[in-house]
Amino acid sequence: MTHPATLPELQAHYGERYRWLLLLAVMVGTMASIMSSTIINVAVPDMSRHFALGQERAQWVASGFMIAMTVSMLTTPWLLARYGYRRTYAGTMWLLLLGSVIGGLSNDFSLVLAARVAEGLAAGVVQPIPAIIILRAFEPHEQGRAGGIFGMGVVLAPAIGPSVGGILVDWFGWRSIFFMVVPFCLASLWLAQRFVPTTAPVSASARRAGGKLDWPGLLLASTGTLCLLNGLVQLHAGPTTPALLLLMAAVTTLIGFIAWQRRLGRSMTPGGDAPLMNLALFDHRAFAMGSIVAFIYGMALFGSTYLLPVYMRLGLELSASHVGTILLPAGLVLAITIPLVGRLADRHPTYLLVSIGLALLATSFALMGTVGLSGSLWVLMAWAILGRIGLGFILPSLNSGSLRELHKDLIPQGSSAINFLRTLGGAVGVSVCGIVLEWRLAAHGDLLSNPRSSPARLAAFNESFALLAILCALALAAAWQLRSIPPRNKAG
Repeated sequence: MTHPATLPELQAHYGERYRWLLLLAVMVGTMASIMSSTIINVAVPDMSRHFALGQERAQWVASGFMIAMTVSMLTTPWLLARYGYRRTYAGTMWLLLLGSVIGGLSNDFSLVLAARVAEGLAAGVVQPIPAIIILRAFEPHEQGRAGGIFGMGVVLAPAIGPSVGGILVDWFGWRSIFFMVVPFCLASLWLAQRFVPTTAPVSASARRAGGKLDWPGLLLASTGTLCLLNGLVQLHAGPTTPALLLLMAAVTTLIGFIAWQRRLGRSMTPGGDAPLMNLALFDHRAFAMGSIVAFIYGMALFGSTYLLPVYMRLGLELSASHVGTILLPAGLVLAITIPLVGRLADRHPTYLLVSIGLALLATSFALMGTVGLSGSLWVLMAWAILGRIGLGFILPSLNSGSLRELHKDLIPQGSSAINFLRTLGGAVGVSVCGIVLEWRLAAHGDLLSNPRSSPARLAAFNESFALLAILCALALAAAWQLRSIPPRNKAG
């Protein structure tokens, strides 16, 4: 008997429970992609010593992944329309698996960096898919619950990952953390074969059948992202003239990208080529404001994901396993918070939940300055938990609140675009945190290469955390503009 493959066949075969099985399948793959993006931070100091890297080059292990993930997100709607859910999803998992194995076996930093870029490409394609599935497969009154359950599962990866990864780094070295992703990739491939349909989103397929990928738009987006991040690094690390030229090139390519997307959008016909990012999305106020929040939130989230382990390793002089132990309770609290807030999202407006989350996150960053070399690690753990509770309020609410008012034809594009903007903010946030940290270290007369920490080094870290608190406060202003969006209505 042939195993069901299309969406109608799978729905008929598994019945009412199918949508939850589908959610489980994409959740495991997303866990793998998120783990690959965050777990490397625990191993950055050891990897830097192994390859004799400076802080600037070591930062590219995180930034290279982020750049690749950011740009590849824009290709998800086209890939889904061209190849369907299963082939797209399985292809990303094979690429993630390959990148993990190569990264773990490499003896050359360039090959490690290439493996990280491959992992980033895979992670970028897969991450918009769950939001598309939740909004298309679940009824409005179930979307908060589905998003909460999905979020709880996904955050277990970064919650458990640094803890297990820290122990692996201490016991087996930095290479071992690459192989943590492998079991998740294998499990996701098995689940994809059983539960992910071969079909594509109907609306996208109908609109784009025969259409080609917007290569000029992809080239402009890639060039602009590279110029932006390189310009930010050069702005601090070297002469200002090359940095300003790179930043000007980033602005120019951004203008060119917008103009090109607008042109394709005006000339788009059924079956013809579609823009990489449909600018009609931003005609919806909720989506436009949600995109601003997502960008700033991405800066704070990914910037802190990079900064916090480095702070604990090189500022507080903790071992990799201690870092994981401190982060584990915060991750578990986040996993508990998300499904609870997911249910609240069915009854309370988006702006309220997102604003509470941003306020808690900003407070957490601001309070990091109260931890010192002689301070209690319980205090550090408490502030980390407070920040993760804040994330728990934001994660289930922001995407669904921003996408809820879109027509179903725009949901794949909307999910791809808002994930792109959040991750672009994250890539900028990682670079900005690295730049600000180096700047403040120099101002305090210290270097991360010095063997011992000092009050001056902690002051530099505290000022970097203060920047993240300010970013969260800025995002609050945009989040308040979401207040016209009502909560999802209950069935009946």
